[in-house]
Amino acid sequence: MKGQGEQMSIDQMAIHEQIEQIAPQIVADRRHLHAHPELSLEEYQTAAFIAARLDELSIAHRSIGRTGVLGTLPGRAKGPRIMLRADIDALPLRDGCGAPWANTASEVNHACGHDGHIAALLGAAAVLVQHRDDFDGVIEFAFQPAEEIGAGAILFERAKELEGLDQVFGLHLVSGLPAGTVDSTAGAQWASVDKFTIDVTGRGGHVAQPQLSQDALVTAASIVVELQQVVARELDPFQPAVVGIGVLRCGENYNIIASSAHIEGTVRAFDEAVRAQLLAALERIARGVGEAHRTRVVFSTRPYTDALSNDPGAAALAAQVAARVPGVDHVVTDGVANATGDDFAVFLHHAPGVYLRVGSGGTPSTSVPHHSYGFALNEAALPIAAELHVSYALSWFGTR
Repeated sequence: MKGQGEQMSIDQMAIHEQIEQIAPQIVADRRHLHAHPELSLEEYQTAAFIAARLDELSIAHRSIGRTGVLGTLPGRAKGPRIMLRADIDALPLRDGCGAPWANTASEVNHACGHDGHIAALLGAAAVLVQHRDDFDGVIEFAFQPAEEIGAGAILFERAKELEGLDQVFGLHLVSGLPAGTVDSTAGAQWASVDKFTIDVTGRGGHVAQPQLSQDALVTAASIVVELQQVVARELDPFQPAVVGIGVLRCGENYNIIASSAHIEGTVRAFDEAVRAQLLAALERIARGVGEAHRTRVVFSTRPYTDALSNDPGAAALAAQVAARVPGVDHVVTDGVANATGDDFAVFLHHAPGVYLRVGSGGTPSTSVPHHSYGFALNEAALPIAAELHVSYALSWFGTR
């Protein structure tokens, strides 16, 4: 058995030529998917499109949950098992990219690049089929729903499809990096994500008689301000974390004291102890402020995903692979972690692996952030992403 790094050589130029041949199809698939986005756990057309493509490639597949798809490609003989993953859901956001393939039929938008993830993995599957006699083992293609709400990876776990895995691999197209850059940094790179909800109940009334009311709006505003101080005043300054609030709803009219208020926010952390500390502090402060204002507070949380940590060996192999891929001109191995999250972390709980950041931006002035209505991919990144899937899988088998 070869040690990590003692790779069986693969013909990179042959793989690249195969990718180049199907690059127009990868781009066409991405544009079709962009024009037909679907929300988390509602990806029925998307799943049907994926299944049809796998059927064309004679890759056996089965459904995971209602909208997940898992394809299976056996090699020439029995051996280890690697899973390649792409997420498939879109966001509840209007599409303002302005391209001919923009979705104008609904307020749903592939504003995080998942359309590109699907197209790249389908392209990789089309090439890997041609190499099924080059490896001993099994390659699985996981098309995962509901990443945006942290409800998709767990479906594969509950279906026991992650048991016995030997390796997992995935990637995320990133508009903040130019096309041609790949980040394969070891260790914790994506934060845990928890959503919290705070409901405040008071007593409404006339603004001219505040003594007869319990103002839910003032309570909620005070909670929002107080929660912003938790990271600065309760955490070690060398422990990165985020407390963010995205929703504050209350009030009915300018002269009515609000009887209720609703707050939604998120906690991001890279350490489980810090994560628990933050959530406990938020609940303590919210309840305390509510009591101070004579209102009732209900605090609840929903975990979306744990922190995502790349295996050092897998990250090193991916960096070697990326350096050989034509079109990749910069490989980062000391990237800075950020507080975005991804439930690919669930896959990494079951097997070592790596989650790459693959540049899909243009110049800083033309790149549009993810989760914004004008988000657009640099499609030059799509063949690179497909080739990374192919080359990593075959190189990994070469180390066995």
